[in-house]
Amino acid sequence: MDCSACGSSLTLEVGTDRPLSTSPTEAILAADVNECIEMIQDCWNCGWHEERQLRVASIERTAGDETAVERAALVGEITDELAAIDDLATLEEALSEIRRHRRLESSTTERDETTSGG
Repeated sequence: MDCSACGSSLTLEVGTDRPLSTSPTEAILAADVNECIEMIQDCWNCGWHEERQLRVASIERTAGDETAVERAALVGEITDELAAIDDLATLEEALSEIRRHRRLESSTTERDETTSGG
């Protein structure tokens, strides 16, 4: 962010009891109900200073969609594997195989719909 007074870059500190590298997102997600999170912005160019306090009013958790969680984990694993492949031909082959599999899956679904629908 930039200073509203002089346009210089601001530093952001999340509370005095947390490491300087703590991001606001990390602090909020780690907070407990009724915990107060201080955020301090400073401009070392003109001396502008602002302190804000956020209080966590409530935390709601849901179990989530098991299939979505499993799918996200698999996508992450696939992405990690692909990132580790240096050979372009191997990546092209993997993409080709994925597209072939999707075409087969699509044609099987269409055949099933035609057979059962008609």
